[in-house]
Amino acid sequence: MCFAASFGANQGTTMTRLARHAFLAAAAGIGVLLAAGAAAAQADKPITVGLDGTFAPHAMPKVGGKPGEVEGFNVDLANEIAKRLKRPINIVAQEFSGLIPALNAGRFDWLAAPTTVTAERAKNLLFTEGYLNTYYQLVLKKSAPDLAKLEELKGKKITVNKGSAYDKWADTNKDKYGFEVLAFPTQTDAVQAVMAGRADANLGGNTVVAWAAKQNPTLKLGARIDEGLMWAAPFRKDDVAGRNQVENAIECLKLDGTIAKLHEKWFGTRPEPGSAAVTVYKGYGVPGAEGHDPAERTPQCG
Repeated sequence: MCFAASFGANQGTTMTRLARHAFLAAAAGIGVLLAAGAAAAQADKPITVGLDGTFAPHAMPKVGGKPGEVEGFNVDLANEIAKRLKRPINIVAQEFSGLIPALNAGRFDWLAAPTTVTAERAKNLLFTEGYLNTYYQLVLKKSAPDLAKLEELKGKKITVNKGSAYDKWADTNKDKYGFEVLAFPTQTDAVQAVMAGRADANLGGNTVVAWAAKQNPTLKLGARIDEGLMWAAPFRKDDVAGRNQVENAIECLKLDGTIAKLHEKWFGTRPEPGSAAVTVYKGYGVPGAEGHDPAERTPQCG
């Protein structure tokens, strides 16, 4: 009798354990299915990025394209990143001054516009590592006296793209060098004001003003200002996972030579050895800037 009772109790315990194991296995299977479903859902969800569609040769209206369709270095770069992430991408062009507010409001996943990494911006945004070095440079009418030195800006009118790093630099240094700043909603407007004689020079990124001078024989390049800055992709401060995924893709594009090929396609030259276009930096983010994670890692390129 005691043996039977003991056996029955043990049998009941064994059955309970089997049931519990079966439940846990089923739960684990459901978890795997849910995780796989979430990954598949993310893979199908388009990435939405923003850029300034007037910032040639980084983004500009596509010749023969549909209304709103753009092309350029940063357009190609964004598409290549999306390929590495195996996700579709939606590229939205608008004025630069509204891009960062739109990003922080959740309208964009990140910005494909070339965005200069500054200490001020790094306090409010999370950046990938740099993919291009950037310099400030002047462009002016070919018929005007050269502006090879910043001291020669005294009494001049300088145009900038509103909300850009060039706008910030000009506003900070206008009293020091004695020039007037005229801010325009687009880089195209800023250059056209110079061509029309309403300003003496435009201050922009070196690749952008070089493109403008190449496309317009009436323009020439002026002084170049090197402050050791880079262009990188900005994210919302809390989107560490998104930043890290895109940075990994950028590093793979550096390693396989894709960014170097895009550099040659749109700028006409191979990137310099050791420049941001070909250098994979330690950790995540821009070394020395807020938000940089210095942990050692190896890019995962499939």
